[in-house]
Parts: sequence; structure tokens; C-alpha cells
Amino acid sequence: MVKQWNELKQVQPEVLTMLENSIKKHRISHAYLFEGERGTGKKDIGIAFAKSLFCLDPTEGVIPCEVCSNCKRISNGNHPDVHMIEPDGLSIKKEQIHHLQGEFNKKSVESKRKVYLVVHADKMTVQAANSLLKFLEEPHEGTTAILLTEQIHRMIPTILSRCQVITLKPLSPMHIRVKLEDQGISSQTSYIISQITHNFEEALQISSDEWFAQAQKIVLKLYEVLQPDSLKALIYLQEEWMGHFKEKEQLDRGLDLLLLIYKDLLYIQLDKPELVVYQSMIGNFEKTAWLLSQKKLAEKMEAILEAKRRLMSNTNPQLVMEQLVLNLQEGSSFV
Repeated sequence: MVKQWNELKQVQPEVLTMLENSIKKHRISHAYLFEGERGTGKKDIGIAFAKSLFCLDPTEGVIPCEVCSNCKRISNGNHPDVHMIEPDGLSIKKEQIHHLQGEFNKKSVESKRKVYLVVHADKMTVQAANSLLKFLEEPHEGTTAILLTEQIHRMIPTILSRCQVITLKPLSPMHIRVKLEDQGISSQTSYIISQITHNFEEALQISSDEWFAQAQKIVLKLYEVLQPDSLKALIYLQEEWMGHFKEKEQLDRGLDLLLLIYKDLLYIQLDKPELVVYQSMIGNFEKTAWLLSQKKLAEKMEAILEAKRRLMSNTNPQLVMEQLVLNLQEGSSFV
């Protein structure tokens, strides 16, 4: 789906305003690097920016009309002066950059301007990066490079130094929540999902995932069995939890959901019930929230975060969870 300029501006207002000002003042850089998390709109903004440079009838001289031949061809990926490079397999190869250079050595087909987008620019091989560097060092007049990356730390410094780096902010939880509710997702589910991802496409996928719906129930049940005694919790861990959260990524998501419970307990202590994510559980949480000091709550949240860190290493997931259960019960006053 083509995202229009004003829609993108609602998501990344600072970035779009900056680009608008650059166009109006005729101060377009020869190279940009859009960096930010997955789902922040880097590619959509790159394409919209390209349209703004080629549009035949832009609003206020900036905002692409989306209906002229240039806008439509860019949307369809077949404008002769706009080129996009994406990884060929796992990487962007030297040959792809050479092909791009060959295209740009030709005279522009329809205008004096050319634009190229490099998607996942951090995945360039060393040879490809060096070839692109030479291209950036001696830019053709009227040429604009737009590099996109989720991992700016993997970009070589010499390329970074030749680009205007623009950082895209993660989507706000409120933005995700509202968009999910607009799709008919319940307020409770939308609220929970908005706390665990900044990516709307991923959020929408999660909302219809039966695995995720079951995961919420298992996480809440683990919290319940944590209260009486450690043995019961360890048995539940073995019989239910580990069977559902089989992959590390799934287990990490389960820990995210568990962390939200302890945040809810803290919000109740701070008299901010409107911030509680698990609204349907607020009555149960109110019964146990005051059995822990804020210091203990902070320690338990840190224990969950430490479990997430250990999970990303080579530590055995079963051992990580067993240790976490013991840590969460330590110092508790549950009866």
C-alpha cells in the first residue's frame, strides 16, 4: 500500500518537515542515510521523498500529488531515473553497485535528476561498500542517494561521514494502539501489543495470532502460581510454559508480557490505574500490589530484564526461567 506524504508526516513529523524545508530552500543533499528501527517508515519516506523530487504537480511545491505519471511510476517501481537496490540473498554485492554506477553514467532519461535508494545498506559487502563510497565521493550533479538501515553501527564510518544522517523515531505506543483499534482490535489487546512492538505491521500480525492469545493466558497463570510456592511454579514452568515458549524469540516475548505485569503492580502503587495494561486483571493485581515494596518490584523487573539478556546469550532457556522464578519469589510476601 502506498503511504502518502501527510500520512507519513503524522508518524515522523520532524523528518518530513525537515525534508520539506530542504526542498523549499533548494538545499537537497547528495546523500541521505535514513536510520531507525524496523517499521519506522524508512522505505516509505525514501520513496515519498523521491516522488517529491520528480512530481509534476506537487502541493506547495513539495508534497507529491500521487496522481501524475512520475508519482505513479515511482510507486510501481518503473521510473527510469529512480533506482532501488535491495540485498541479493543475504547481502548487497559489488556487482549491484557497479550496475547502478553504469545506469548513472548514462544520461538521465527524462530529467536532470536521478535518485537511488539502497535498502538495508548495512548489508553491503566490503567490496560493495567501497564501490559505493567512490560513488558518494564524486557525486553526479542532480544525483541523490538515499540509504536505509536498521543497524547504523554496521555502516562504515567513511560512508556515514558523506551522508546526512536522519534518525527516525520508533512509533509511539499510543500511535500503535489507536491504529490497532481502528482495525477493530479490542482496547485491551491493542494496549498490550502497543507495549511490546513499535512496528505496526508486526502489531497487526500479533493481534490475529492464536499463539499470542494463548501466551497471555500462560503468562498470567505463571504470575498466579508464583504466589503460593516455588514448587508449584516450577512444575507449571515445566508442564505449560516451556511447551508454549519453545523458541528464544517466543520466550523473549513471554518475558515482555511478564514484565508488563510487574509494571502494572507499580502503576497501582503509584495510584495510576489508567496506565495499567492488563485492565481486566486490575482487581486481582490490587490485592497483591501492596505486598511488595517499590524497591522489591524494581528488583523483580530487573530480574526479568536480566533473564532477557541471558536468553540472548547461550544460556540454557530452562535454567534461565528456573532461576527467574526463584528470583521473582525471593522476598515476596504472598500468602
